Amino acid sequence: MPSDRPPRWTGLAQALGFGLGALGGLGVGQSSGLDLFAPGLSVPSLGGVILIGLGAGLGRRLARRWAERIRDEDDRY
Repeated sequence: MPSDRPPRWTGLAQALGFGLGALGGLGVGQSSGLDLFAPGLSVPSLGGVILIGLGAGLGRRLARRWAERIRDEDDRY
């Protein structure tokens, strides 16, 4: 019988996706000149914050989709 409650590793997958996505956003920001660690509230600094947030959100969303797909495949059998 399929369970409505997600498995324990779903939360772990989302946390890893969030962290890796944030690191990816940081890398993209630094390579494009939008550095989070730029002094003050400059455009590069704020752009870096935005890219990290977008990367973290995208990473979490992709990890959640992956975890749901795995759960659905397990429920079929």
